[in-house]
Amino acid sequence: MTRWLHKLLMAAALAILPMTAAAVPTTDLVSERAEQEYGPAMPNNGSFAIRVAQGTPADGEFINEFWIDQNTGQFIANLITDRGEIRRIQGLAILSVPVPVVTRRVMPEEILTEHDIQMIDMPWARVHAFAITEFDNLNGMQVRRMLSPGRPIHRQSVIPPVVVSRGDRVTIHLKYGPLQLTAAGKAISDAHLGQELRVVNLASNKTITAVAKADGTVEALF
Repeated sequence: MTRWLHKLLMAAALAILPMTAAAVPTTDLVSERAEQEYGPAMPNNGSFAIRVAQGTPADGEFINEFWIDQNTGQFIANLITDRGEIRRIQGLAILSVPVPVVTRRVMPEEILTEHDIQMIDMPWARVHAFAITEFDNLNGMQVRRMLSPGRPIHRQSVIPPVVVSRGDRVTIHLKYGPLQLTAAGKAISDAHLGQELRVVNLASNKTITAVAKADGTVEALF
């Protein structure tokens, strides 16, 4: 048999052999199946921390059966090994998401800065429906209730900061077409940024409705 014929026969033999899938780490297979089980309820920024029982194969071909308790993260699965064997495996698949928490105890009326906030991965089961999950939704907010470090923050625990306080002397900006006028006024109530409030125009002694601006001035509404 010539060398070229030998190579040709070897190539033909390899072509008809069944292709075997590359082995995949077992933790990756479990994470993929857990994500499928959560379906639409899976948060976009969520990820799974996988722990498997001692003696679990490090990798396998695929998982053909999978059960998970979403409250505890406990799972049981049938793993198909690269030898075609079925291995029953179990462990924990804990779904976590990054959430902003404060780094210190923060008291009511304080304004949060970026130095007071850090992002940590937290089990999804601890993040209630009304928790703040974005850094930008917490930075610069005013605290209504005491915040403890390392805990999810309820949306009602913070508010936009008060930029005008009751009794403050304020500058009223009046815009009417091309005209822009200013007048001295006095706030009758507190107001957050962008919130409407009642203001007394000290020149006319009339009460008007205005909107609080970031610099502490107010813009009259007509």
